[in-house]
Amino acid sequence: MAGMHAIHKILAEAAGKRKVSPGEIIIAKVDTAGINDIYPQVVHSFNAMGASKVFDPEKIVFIFDHHAPPSTVSAADNQQLMRKFCANYGIKHLTDVNQGICHQVLIEMGLSQPGKLIVITDSHSTSHGALGAFSTGLGATDMAGVLVSGELWLRVPEVVKVDLSGTLSADVMAKDVALMLLGDLGTSFALYKTLEFSGETIQKMPTVERLVLCNMAVEMGAKSAYIAPDNQTRNYLNEKAGIESSAQQFQNDSDFTYQAVYKYNVSGLVPQIACPHSVDNVMPVEQKKGIKINQAFLGSCIGGRVEDIGIASEILEGKKIATGVRLLITPASQLELQIAIEKGYISKLIEAGATLTAVGCGACCGVHQGLIGYGEVCVTASARNFPGRMGSDGSDVYVASPRTVALAALTGHL
Repeated sequence: MAGMHAIHKILAEAAGKRKVSPGEIIIAKVDTAGINDIYPQVVHSFNAMGASKVFDPEKIVFIFDHHAPPSTVSAADNQQLMRKFCANYGIKHLTDVNQGICHQVLIEMGLSQPGKLIVITDSHSTSHGALGAFSTGLGATDMAGVLVSGELWLRVPEVVKVDLSGTLSADVMAKDVALMLLGDLGTSFALYKTLEFSGETIQKMPTVERLVLCNMAVEMGAKSAYIAPDNQTRNYLNEKAGIESSAQQFQNDSDFTYQAVYKYNVSGLVPQIACPHSVDNVMPVEQKKGIKINQAFLGSCIGGRVEDIGIASEILEGKKIATGVRLLITPASQLELQIAIEKGYISKLIEAGATLTAVGCGACCGVHQGLIGYGEVCVTASARNFPGRMGSDGSDVYVASPRTVALAALTGHL
């Protein structure tokens, strides 16, 4: 009998079974359910079900991050609806417009840990696989069902392994690795699969960079992502959430067989960029050198952590951003902002001409705090660049690493 992958062990425990196999349909208990402020339909569907209580108020969190603060009356009404819902059902975990993005605040709240089953109404929920969790995005109606029962059905995914060896050069980040993989493998090669990242490169990679790889796994079609938790994972959780993870450290069985294994040596990798209008339209930044930009965005759940802000601060210290360029800095959470302020990063960026916005998703989702107009060009540290993603359908968005974004803001071009 073939062994189980760590992800399958998590799902087996959540389903109350000794073993699960790829393709099997299970009913699994949820450890954390997160709802964003753009999904009032969760509340409407819950009410339509005639439910009178939620399965466990302590395991539910509402996050106001996409409209932080609200930029329209309807957005404000949606948040008010959710505030009342939380009050009515005893849900204390409500992170308001000054707290940050779901994928960062859940970590800081201690709700994202190894071995947990996490569902959030956000596609980039694959991020939490970097901490050894099974985490996936969920639609509004399915999430309403979770709020009632605490369970959901899942098809146990196959697991595809990406083994990374070699040492990244100083100007290359995890975002460049993710873009390289997208350019080589495409946006659908991991459909409804768990994408595991491993190898010596991962072992040396800090947790914040591992989060980037797992975040981008959904752009490759993945249902979830996974990186085996280690001392770095535990140290990161202790630093951000003040907890010593007590979750079982699931390990793969030695005889587990992956559906596929892809091996890459990243030692010679150069900075990458995804060109309009697809995140797998990838090439070295050097091939797009000289393209003028109007806006540079440093933020989102993939590019707004203190380490990203610090890199931009280092590049721009004592300098000014290019004339005619807007550099937007949107920290991933209030905690990340506070640390960036304490380290002096924010003051240096403001002196360089950057604009600091409220914590949250910001310009990434194209609803406020930095939309781009017709004919404008934006280079972004966020994850997507399809038409209209960050504003006008007639704009161009290039996806790159925080380092590339900061350098483009300085020079005014890629």
